[in-house]
Amino acid sequence: MEHLGFFLILSVLATACPVLKACPTNCHCHGGDLQHVICYNAGLTKLPKISEQTRLLNIQKNFFPVLAPNSFKEMKGLVSLHLQHCQIREVSNGAFRGLKKLVYLYLSHNDISVIGSGAFDELSELTYLYMDHNKILEIPKGLLSPLFNLFILQLNNNKVREVKAGTFTGAKDLRWLYLAENEITTLHPGSLDEVENLAIFHVEGNQLSTYPLAALSKLRVVEDFKISQNPIKVIPDYAFQSFGRYMESLSLDQMSLEKFSEKAFAGVTALKKLNIEGNKLNQLPANVPFSSMQNLTLANNPWHCSCQLAAVRRWMDSSRSRPDATCASPSQYRGQQIRDTGAFRNCKQPTKKSRKGNRH
Repeated sequence: MEHLGFFLILSVLATACPVLKACPTNCHCHGGDLQHVICYNAGLTKLPKISEQTRLLNIQKNFFPVLAPNSFKEMKGLVSLHLQHCQIREVSNGAFRGLKKLVYLYLSHNDISVIGSGAFDELSELTYLYMDHNKILEIPKGLLSPLFNLFILQLNNNKVREVKAGTFTGAKDLRWLYLAENEITTLHPGSLDEVENLAIFHVEGNQLSTYPLAALSKLRVVEDFKISQNPIKVIPDYAFQSFGRYMESLSLDQMSLEKFSEKAFAGVTALKKLNIEGNKLNQLPANVPFSSMQNLTLANNPWHCSCQLAAVRRWMDSSRSRPDATCASPSQYRGQQIRDTGAFRNCKQPTKKSRKGNRH
């Protein structure tokens, strides 16, 4: 009877405290309670069984074409989930429901074209979301609403064609947004109003044909702005005004850009790096902020070497940075480097003007 009582107690304990699951087949596990489970390229077609204490699950390079609702509901302790290269085509509504502690979600390098507007429900702690290199056509309205802690969103190398007002509703803390290498023709007015605290905004390699001034007008603190490789011909007045006090890096290369309007750089006071290589520019406006500039890339433009460009030469002479830039005209200076030409010999130094407040 004593033995029977002993086994009875053991069975009660086993029921109350489930035995820790073994490390899934073909996987590697680290830490007590299966804290880190690595199933990289393990031939999986079903999600592995893991402990509720598992914090990191890496199931890259397996085969999960559809992430169904509640796919991860038993994995409540996950903080980091790696699903790259899994041939995912569809992410259903509620696919990640229950992952209330998830901070990192990697969905890069899949074939995602269908994504439910409620796919990220309950991911209130999610901070880093990587969905680059997929086939996403649009960001469904409401998709990001639960993600009020989102800091980084990688959406580059997809097939997004337009960004509509309300796209980023809820993601008010977003700071780094990558939309490069999509097929974007339009950033609609209001489309970025919800994410006015962006510090990094990359939208290079798209199909924008006019500068999206209205869409950018609510951004306040962008430090790094890339809009290269878009077929924009003119940069308008006040293009960077709303975030000009913070912008340190601006990339406008390979755009077939023909002109900056005279007040294009109004309000820009902190710019350190400007890349305008590979355009059709022959002049620059007078308000380029050379005083803060540290790095200037000018090559492959048909520069007209008149006194209007003398500020570029003065900057080269004073900064010891002598970037490649060739005069295309007037004919007597064609082919000469701006840093060496005598085209600016008779240009007058600008006189210091008293500074007046600019209230635009």
